[in-house]
Amino acid sequence: MDAFPTPDLNPVEPLSFSAQAFRLRSLFPTPLLMAPVNGAPALNAPLREAILARAAGCEGVQRNNNGGWQSDDDFWSWSGPAGAALLDAATGLVNAFTGLKNADGEALPGGPVWRSNAWANVNRAGDANHPHHHPGAFWSGVYWVDAGDGSGGEFEIHDPRGILPSFFAPQLRMALPGCLSAGLTDYITPETGTMLIFPAWLVHAVRHYHGERPRISVAFNFSV
Repeated sequence: MDAFPTPDLNPVEPLSFSAQAFRLRSLFPTPLLMAPVNGAPALNAPLREAILARAAGCEGVQRNNNGGWQSDDDFWSWSGPAGAALLDAATGLVNAFTGLKNADGEALPGGPVWRSNAWANVNRAGDANHPHHHPGAFWSGVYWVDAGDGSGGEFEIHDPRGILPSFFAPQLRMALPGCLSAGLTDYITPETGTMLIFPAWLVHAVRHYHGERPRISVAFNFSV
């Protein structure tokens, strides 16, 4: 008698999967909130005036900006009622997507008490921002007061997992929603009156802007 039985050599029908029990999960998603602001034109007019006046009277600072003008991070102190309204809107948005937890990971009632800072940016033709992140903050964001004429200057977001998904087989892509840019970068086209909120650790940049009208934005951080 053979030590191992002879396998059944009859053909096997092609396998299928249960459509009812099939599940697709997205593990470790990275939130990116895009929120158009209602009544943006009335908000943007005084913001634009205040930022351009500040840019004309102050030299600005050099941080991650490659050209362009960037204010110090005291925007809330000189932007007037329009700046206060923008802060209130941004605070309400991050509060809606932030929770508290205890040491065991259990949800707690209430929300955090934030500290925030903000700065204004004015980019003209050829200006950009180098890749960077915002240490010490939980949420970061940008609000486009005036996206300019729409030529270039896309908001560039780097995959936080680095190049690993495309390192071993760069010719392959995951044909799944939200995974096509795995290991690469994604881009957001700035839109006037839209607020973008993202985790502060997410590496991001701004590609070279080529428009004729200045692109004006306000960037901000929320930390605890």
